[in-house]
Amino acid sequence: MILGLVKGHVVSSAKVDALEGEKLLIVEILAATPEGLQRTQKHLVCIDGVQAGEGELVVVVQGSSARQAPGMDQMPVDALIIGIVDSLQAFGRSLQKKVA
Repeated sequence: MILGLVKGHVVSSAKVDALEGEKLLIVEILAATPEGLQRTQKHLVCIDGVQAGEGELVVVVQGSSARQAPGMDQMPVDALIIGIVDSLQAFGRSLQKKVA
């Protein structure tokens, strides 16, 4: 699983039928360090499975894990947002949801 920050959305007027009605979001991959959450400058386009919004911290799965989610088995999906993070504990302490 990957920790990420929703940066924006993708509008696609032409896409395969299986993706009709699916919201696509741009997610920046984050690294959890003892100093806090760090940007990686790496991004994914993800299907939004949980109605996440811009600026939210999310959990993303990729590959076969994304296709195992309910309703995704017939979709050409590689990255899926499966959760919105409420709090984060790592390195023996609570990390702020703010990203450096």
